[in-house]
Amino acid sequence: MKIKDLTRAEEQLMQVLWDLDKAFVKEVIEKLPIPKPAYNTVSTIIRILETKGFVGHEAFGKAHQYFPIISKEDYKRFATEKLLDNYFENSVESMFSFFVKEEKMDLSDVDEILKMINKIKNRPR
Repeated sequence: MKIKDLTRAEEQLMQVLWDLDKAFVKEVIEKLPIPKPAYNTVSTIIRILETKGFVGHEAFGKAHQYFPIISKEDYKRFATEKLLDNYFENSVESMFSFFVKEEKMDLSDVDEILKMINKIKNRPR
C-alpha cells in the first residue's frame, strides 16, 4: 500500500495512536493538548485516517477502538524520503549540511552520526 501525506491534524492524531497503540476517540482526545478539539472533529479525522489506510478499528457495540495500520517507522521513512527528495535533491550530504548550518546539530550530534557510520562500515557482511 502506498503511504499518503498527512495533514498536520491527521499527523497529530497518528502520533497519539502510535503512542497508545489502541484507543477510543475519548482516549485520543485526553492525550491532545489544550484547547482540546471537539469529539466530532477528532472522530471525523480518525475516519479520514481510516479511509487513507492509516487506521483500522475494532467495534464494541456502537463504540470503535482504533489502532494504527501504518507504523510510525514506515511513516517516518516516507516523510524523510519525501523531505530528502523535495528539498535536498536526494542528497543526504546537502540535508546534513543544512542542519549543521541552521545549528540544528552540534558537534556531539555529528560525533554520534560518525560513530553510527563507523559501526555500519565495520559490520561483517
